[in-house]
Amino acid sequence: MPISKKINHNNPKIYLITPSEFELRIFSETLKRILDNHEVACIRLEQSSRDELLIGKSADTLREICHKRDIPIIIDSHFMLVEKFGLDGVHLKDGSKSVRTARKVLGKDLIVGAYCFQSKHHGINATEASANYVSFGPMSGDLGDGKHADPDLFAWWSEMIEFPVIAETGLTSQLVRQIQNNADFFAFRDEIWNTENPSKALEKILNET
Repeated sequence: MPISKKINHNNPKIYLITPSEFELRIFSETLKRILDNHEVACIRLEQSSRDELLIGKSADTLREICHKRDIPIIIDSHFMLVEKFGLDGVHLKDGSKSVRTARKVLGKDLIVGAYCFQSKHHGINATEASANYVSFGPMSGDLGDGKHADPDLFAWWSEMIEFPVIAETGLTSQLVRQIQNNADFFAFRDEIWNTENPSKALEKILNET
């Protein structure tokens, strides 16, 4: 899969998560600018809406933008919509619980990623259940229960497990610098979308490392 091949631990790749809500026309132009100015490994469509028509419209528009640039686009949680909208896979949010089911539905060629909170146990189980990658997070910020993925988790994973790992959300220049040799991908969301110029915000985080 594009998300898990040719990993270079000394050069972690950019992985972008869409805002939970966005105006499609405006966001499409913003995304184009970022993709034309940064090397991005993957886009995750993550909308708060459960309206399949709205999700489908977003998926169709963003898929065209991403595939034109040979970038995979996956969807958050809704693995039953992957093939319907011509997407490249799914990102699951329940640790290792749904990986086998999603893999059975999607087959061996599409991406299945697993968000594993801060749990080594879930991470290992997800690898054994044929996920393509695992992600740990959030790295900082006030999200839900207040728990954060510690940089030591990535150091341990890098030493003990040869499997693609993503550091997800709440990223700062300091955190990126701290774990850049132990993470394969950095997943950015609010860190950039909540700024006036997301492309410059991303560049600033990366250049300060």
